[in-house]
Amino acid sequence: MATTSPPKPPAALPPPPGSPQLTGGRVRSSSSRAARLLAVGALAAAVLLVSYLVFGGKGGADYKLVFNESGELVRGDTVQVGGVPVGSITDIVLRHDFKAEVTIHVDSSLTPLHEGTAVQVRVPSLSSVANRYVALTPGPNNRPALPAGSTLPAGETREVVDLDQLFNTLNPKTRKGLQGFIQGSAEQYAGAGRALGVSTEYFPPSLSATDHFVAELVRDQRVFTSFLVETAKAVTTIAARKEQLAGLVEHANTTFQAIGSQQSNFAKGLRELPLALRQGNKTFAELPATFSALTRLVEASRPTSQPLATLFARLRPVLVTGTPVVHNFSQAFSRPGPNNDLTDIARALPALVAALTTSSPSTVTGLKESVPITAFFGPYAPDLEGTLRTFGQSSSFYDANGHYVRVNPVIPDFKLGATNNLTPIANAQQGLEGLKTGQLRRCPGAAAQPTPDGSSPFTDNELLSCDPLEVP
Repeated sequence: MATTSPPKPPAALPPPPGSPQLTGGRVRSSSSRAARLLAVGALAAAVLLVSYLVFGGKGGADYKLVFNESGELVRGDTVQVGGVPVGSITDIVLRHDFKAEVTIHVDSSLTPLHEGTAVQVRVPSLSSVANRYVALTPGPNNRPALPAGSTLPAGETREVVDLDQLFNTLNPKTRKGLQGFIQGSAEQYAGAGRALGVSTEYFPPSLSATDHFVAELVRDQRVFTSFLVETAKAVTTIAARKEQLAGLVEHANTTFQAIGSQQSNFAKGLRELPLALRQGNKTFAELPATFSALTRLVEASRPTSQPLATLFARLRPVLVTGTPVVHNFSQAFSRPGPNNDLTDIARALPALVAALTTSSPSTVTGLKESVPITAFFGPYAPDLEGTLRTFGQSSSFYDANGHYVRVNPVIPDFKLGATNNLTPIANAQQGLEGLKTGQLRRCPGAAAQPTPDGSSPFTDNELLSCDPLEVP
């Protein structure tokens, strides 16, 4: 078996002149030892500097704060100014007067504090109590400085307001209504988490639009200030009606339950909304042409506006006079109460007809059979009516239906003399002299002078059973 030995190292060359001597593989040089000592010293100085900065170089000052309660603060909670940490809580103790004394350390960049510095415990969220912090509002620099270790006045410190304290300010009825509102909201969004997640995608543009709206709102400070003042008055008015407001909150749960029960209808409405918007866009696109035609109509109507105004001015007295007439006419047709207007009479007519038709059939038959007998007196109805209306006077030549009169009773107080002069009568018998009797078949118009066209007396082409020769 063949073996191979490793190659031998090359022979060492002699060191150059002035180089350090090698003794046992180590460099023996005074300059190397000096460099090492310098590096160790620099490292020690850096360690000391870091230790000073970490453990002893904080600077700043400590101040004491007094609260009625600690507000669930803990050691290590931050002290902030404008949201920037400037220190922390170092100690919390209970004083002999049962108040909480909180010691804070403030960085040197903010010390010393000045009189007028306000302190408040704040909670950025309700997720836990460990995120509470102390918010400082430094006093003005022209005020006297507060020495380190001093205690801020009690009037400058305010505790955090818990949510339970806020709810305790409400009466039981309002708290119950608010509880129902929260439960109703939970029921409303139950099973709609995915849809709610999709809707949150529209929050950024909504916030952007809201920011633009707020910027436009506060652009005119005078108007905005007036708006705030009027809003405060409105809120004061609402607060004066807190009982009604409590009832509103109490019934809000029922309202939201009713709204939640219509989710399917809301979804259907949202599906139909795009179509409605498209139709609305089409309508708005056609509005300019409509407005243009309306403008032309207005321009064409201007010449007639003045006569129309005159017509309305003249029509006003007619309307003023006719309003009572129309009212009375309306009252004739419709009046409160039973059996006192034409509507009630019309409603009663069918029952009257039924009663007359069914109650006395023989009477109806007799009336029908008497028509041929009473028909003869029909043409004389105007004469009889005129006689009853103006007894002793002429009932005129024509009645309202255009018929000639047949009877003309005359009861004069004079008689015609031989010389055609009227002379007073001594008694009623003299007034009847010259009158003919027994004329029972006079034709219409026979009581007056015959007309030149031969229409009087009227015989209706010999169809009337009258005698045209019977004249007074």
